[in-house]
Amino acid sequence: MVVFFGFALASSMFSGDCTISRKVMSIEATRAIVGAGVVSCLNPSHVATISAMTARYGLEVAVPERPPSVLLAEGDSALVMGVRGLPRLTDRHEYTSEEVAKATFEFVLYSVS
Repeated sequence: MVVFFGFALASSMFSGDCTISRKVMSIEATRAIVGAGVVSCLNPSHVATISAMTARYGLEVAVPERPPSVLLAEGDSALVMGVRGLPRLTDRHEYTSEEVAKATFEFVLYSVS
């Protein structure tokens, strides 16, 4: 059983027909999953969002040089962080603490059975 961690879910992550369950996770449950070990699918180009996650929740997830290809098999899961309310960064490279404080973060575990 592998748990991947990323910011998005794509159809290409699943092979053939499968059943997927979706569960919104508390930050405590998210910390436990991350602490037990995840395969990071974070993209280095999203460093500002990763920094916002770390600042807000203290979650430390490694950022690989090249994110791995993900193929979820039976028993595998993807822990996905969604964020609402952070502006697009067009003229700078990080968010202010006020922007991070106003944003809404959601952690969802998608499991294949």
